Amino acid sequence: MSLKFLIIQTSFLGDVILATALIEKLNTFYPDSEIDLLVHKGNELILSNNPKLNEVLIWDKKKSKYRNLFRIIKQVKRNRYDYLINLHRFGSSGLISFLSGAKFKSGFHNNPFSFSYTHKYKHLIGNGRHEVERNQQLIAFITDPDFAKPKLYPSHDDIGLSLKYKQHKYICIAPGSVWATKRLPLDKWVEICNGFQGNVYIVGAPNEQGLALEIIAGSENKNIESLCENFTLLQTASLMKDALMNYVNDSAPLHICSAMNAPCTAFYCSTVPEFGFGPLSDEAEIIQTELFLDCKPCGIHGFMKCPRGHFKCGHTIDINNLQAV
Repeated sequence: MSLKFLIIQTSFLGDVILATALIEKLNTFYPDSEIDLLVHKGNELILSNNPKLNEVLIWDKKKSKYRNLFRIIKQVKRNRYDYLINLHRFGSSGLISFLSGAKFKSGFHNNPFSFSYTHKYKHLIGNGRHEVERNQQLIAFITDPDFAKPKLYPSHDDIGLSLKYKQHKYICIAPGSVWATKRLPLDKWVEICNGFQGNVYIVGAPNEQGLALEIIAGSENKNIESLCENFTLLQTASLMKDALMNYVNDSAPLHICSAMNAPCTAFYCSTVPEFGFGPLSDEAEIIQTELFLDCKPCGIHGFMKCPRGHFKCGHTIDINNLQAV
């Protein structure tokens, strides 16, 4: 039987990557159905080439936010979904769900519009359960409780473009994050670059090019190249797939590693993996400070600067603990 599904995840890029695990599972159980995903503008690029997606709906939050919200609501209603799965826990997505006309609506109980859901579940952070597991609660009643991993689909061209960078041994580093207190300090990234005898590729968003250039300027390694302005998200995913190691913060590149099953060393400064956003790669390592800090974690998303002004959770991470590659 052909069904129509809509998954809503209008949060950060990393959250959208983790949401792809639901696409994988729904496609396994309902291969003849249509699966759509609603994201905010800018995050749709990571979903290119996904053969299991029917359509990506895009909500532009930055320009005419509320006018575009009601445009999306009309589009969702027109599509007549059988099942709507809302991974977002805030009022805007709840309103979309409420007015969607979907036969079945599944979401988290702490959404203000959860009263309209036919199925709702608790979203508990801090108990060690991964976000992918929390999300998959929402479709367990029509699939099963087994764990499915997120997955990305670089195109043939994406893979081909990255091939010329794979001729010699290399690592990737992703030093950026939306939140400053999630970023490993710059001197630590320089130390990582100095300790590797091979090519180092710095990956990230175009607006992280300045940070990349600072790392290059501070390092003794002459084989460092920034790809922040040159590589798309899926080209970056293809590159990270075959790296000897990818060094990342608790941020979107970590989840790219998970979706590509790429080797991953994840640094946790102000946050902790117990929040449920840890790496899912077969080869993964988590590095944190060994100090007990009564201020860590200081928040689930981090801050633009350390609330106490010392940022010990980042400065006291010991790079010497890294496994050799």
